[in-house]
Amino acid sequence: MYIAEHACKNNKPFCMNLSAPFLCQFFKEPMMKAFPYVDILFGNEQEALVFSKEQEFGTENIEEIALQIQSLPKKNEKRPRIVIITQEENPIICATDGKITKYPATYVKAEEIVDTNGAGDAFVGGFLAQYIMKKPLDVCIRCGIYAATEVIKQSGCTLPEKSNFIE
Repeated sequence: MYIAEHACKNNKPFCMNLSAPFLCQFFKEPMMKAFPYVDILFGNEQEALVFSKEQEFGTENIEEIALQIQSLPKKNEKRPRIVIITQEENPIICATDGKITKYPATYVKAEEIVDTNGAGDAFVGGFLAQYIMKKPLDVCIRCGIYAATEVIKQSGCTLPEKSNFIE
């Protein structure tokens, strides 16, 4: 909690990933203690569904879940909460300021997919690489999509030597 409190006190972004469905189930209490400090939350569809069930949101609609997460109590009111839910080949859902924006996932042919492990981590890495440079939210998300798309074409969480990401 020290880092979360420090980030809030100093108006620094605090990011969290839902990480895995079982964490939402078995570590609900510590997760929810950190939640008021979360400025940016990442998760995938399965994690969002389990989180919704554990929080008794009463919905399996990913957009509604993202909006409900986005509206949970927050300590640092200087920063809006951004909730990003990836859905494999389906659009990425982004909730912020009470609104949903969808970003199309890049189509990848089945024969090009080598290993999906690390795709979510690559998405977060691509997003944050742009975010720390103060790029617009859509650029951050598109870079996350780019990174995840490249990673699934490789064995292991590996990126190409040279990035072809175009802002």
